[in-house]
This record gives sequence, C-alpha cells and structure tokens, in this order.
Amino acid sequence: MNARVLAVFLSLWLPPALAADVAAVLQWSQRVELSIPVSGVVRTVEVAPAERVKKGQPLVRLDDTVYRARVAEASAAAERFREELAEAKRNLDRTQELYDRAVIATNELDQARLGHARALSRMKEAQARLRQEAKNLEDTVLRAPFDAVVVAHMTQPGMAVASGLQPQPLLALAKAGEMVARASLVESQIGRLKVGEAVTVTVGGQSYPGKIRALGLEPVAAKDGAVYQADIVFQPKTVLRAGTAATVNLP
Repeated sequence: MNARVLAVFLSLWLPPALAADVAAVLQWSQRVELSIPVSGVVRTVEVAPAERVKKGQPLVRLDDTVYRARVAEASAAAERFREELAEAKRNLDRTQELYDRAVIATNELDQARLGHARALSRMKEAQARLRQEAKNLEDTVLRAPFDAVVVAHMTQPGMAVASGLQPQPLLALAKAGEMVARASLVESQIGRLKVGEAVTVTVGGQSYPGKIRALGLEPVAAKDGAVYQADIVFQPKTVLRAGTAATVNLP
C-alpha cells in the first residue's frame, strides 16, 4: 500500500481533529486596587473611569501642606547638624594637632573624638529623617504602576484617607491592551491543550490571535458537572469590558 492510499484509508477510518468553538467570558489580564501609604485628605482626583493612563501618571493627590512643612523642618535640622559636624571636625583636628605636639592630655583628645562621633551620629539621624519625610511627601501622589485603564473609582476630593493595616483602596486599574478569555472545558478538551499554544478569540464578531496562558488543574463545579478553566490572553484593538461573552476556537 503506497503512502497516498494509506493517507486516504486513515482519513476514512480515524476521527477528525477535535477543533471546536467554546464559550468564554472576558476577564482583566491584570487588575489592582491602589491605595496611598500615608494619611491625609484627597485634594484632587486626576482621572475618570474608563480613562487610559500611562505608567507614572498622577492619579490622586492628597493635600500635602503638612508633609511639605515636615520636609522643610527636617531639611533645616539636617543642615544644622551638618554645620555642627563640620565644627566638631575642626575641633578634632585642632585637638589632634595639639596632642601630637604633646600640649594636651589624652583625655582631651578622647573628648574631641567623642564630640565628633556624636555630631556625626546626629547628622546621619537627621539625614535619615529627611529622606523619610521626603518619601512621605512623594507618597501623597498616587501614580499608575503600569499602562492601564481606570475600571473603578472609590474616592472624591475632600475624602479623608487613613493609612494603616488595611489601607483604603482609592482606584482600581486594569492592564491596558491585554485581556483574558476564560473558558470552561471538559477533561477531554483541556487534556489535549498546552500552555503557550496559539488559539483564536472572537468578541463581537472581531477575531484576535491569542495564546493559552494557564490551564486549570483542579475541577470547578458547574451545572453540567465538573469543568476546568483555561485562560487565553489576547490583545484587543479597542477597550473591552470584563464579563463580555466571547468564543475561543480550540485547535
């Protein structure tokens, strides 16, 4: 039997590939709720729901009056201790010179060294405080951690924000330009798929190339029995909504 005859024979007797369209629901590829690590009163909200934002873009600003005052105070203290350290260094140098000439006793040199060490310690503490106050001032502005879409808005100007063990979420963002189609598959369907495999996602009549990102290992209860979830990541050309129905064409 030649190869062509064998191919025809197999095509007649072997089952075809189990390509199929399965229903899916769109999910955000990455969704985060953002809060501010410092307390204060919201001064401005810079974005609106459904708005696209760039990484680093300001989203929410707190009233920073108190934090600016703290930075100014810490900066003045750091400058004062810097001058005290310079004076302690000059005194140590003079004392060391006198000691080397055998003009003063060892205990006077020790006192000068101690004074210099204390001045150095105070300056380092003041610099550390200045860095902390500067970081607190920086944190009064909530910025986008990545290119995203604003999907939920939980704050308004004038709202008090209290940092603590459970910071208040102010905004929810979803990663821009990428979504996930989540399909529920039976064991025979998911068993022949691989992570990274190319598939097609169709939403509202528009088809997009996708890639399998995750295949569930544990069954999920459904009305027709246990199913397994498969996540397919794709890049839509327009902003879509989570919860939208989609279709995934499995190979």
